[in-house]
Amino acid sequence: MRLVTFAPSAGESPRVGLLRDGNQLIDLTRGGGKPPFDPADMISLIAAGEKALVWLRDVAAKAKETAPLDKVRLAAPIPHPRKNVFCVGWNYLEHFKEGEKTRAQKVELPEHPAFFSKAATAVNGPYDPIPFDAKVSERIDWEVELGVIIGPGGRNIAEADAMKHIFGYTVVNDVSARDLQRRHNQWFKGKSLDGFCPMGPWIATADAVPDPNNLRLITRVNGVVKQDSNTSYMYFKLPRVVAELSLGLTLEAGDIIATGTPAGIGNARTPPEFLKPGDVLETEVVGIGLLRNKIGN
Repeated sequence: MRLVTFAPSAGESPRVGLLRDGNQLIDLTRGGGKPPFDPADMISLIAAGEKALVWLRDVAAKAKETAPLDKVRLAAPIPHPRKNVFCVGWNYLEHFKEGEKTRAQKVELPEHPAFFSKAATAVNGPYDPIPFDAKVSERIDWEVELGVIIGPGGRNIAEADAMKHIFGYTVVNDVSARDLQRRHNQWFKGKSLDGFCPMGPWIATADAVPDPNNLRLITRVNGVVKQDSNTSYMYFKLPRVVAELSLGLTLEAGDIIATGTPAGIGNARTPPEFLKPGDVLETEVVGIGLLRNKIGN
């Protein structure tokens, strides 16, 4: 199943929808019967777990009222996360290597996942503009990533059980202000500017993604391919990421993990390339979805 957060028209409150037949949207506030979750809140649906999925399957089979997907406005599937977005750095070997020439000092390949976060206020819609303010940053870069959505929460999750804690998957671009990263000598600030985490267009539930370890990742800028890789090249696989992140840290329903980007970022190119106002950034995880964000308002 594919689940979205959408507004039927301008000025209407967002709610959760279920995609059927690719482009027909079922409004879950009108799905028939009483759902075991708040149909205006994606996190409520995720927290309801199997009860929600059973109800959704029934609605998908029976619902008669649908709307064309292109007639509504999509938001990020989780527009207002309850926590920062968890992120994994250096999770593709070629990306780690391409960054060596831009780092001020030598860094050894980590033995454990390198975690950081993006502010929840960075989350942006799948087709919304990414802000550009030259007074803030002129070195804005792209990073396509597979996003993991946590379902059943937990702490100290065993690696063997980790995949049971994944509700679904989405597409994320970890947009990054490279000059701010260098200025502040860390990742958080340069990756947390407002609008710097476009996400979506939907959540594909885990049962709809048979092999998350074999998904093609693509970034295009103005139609030109900049990144083209596969999740099979992840250095730390999903079970390891979930297990290590949950060590002593409780994961909860609706938590988001951006699992790292492959090689091809603009900052590592010769000469470096950065996004400019008017550019169109496309972020795709084949089989899950495609984001299309214009740079600048």
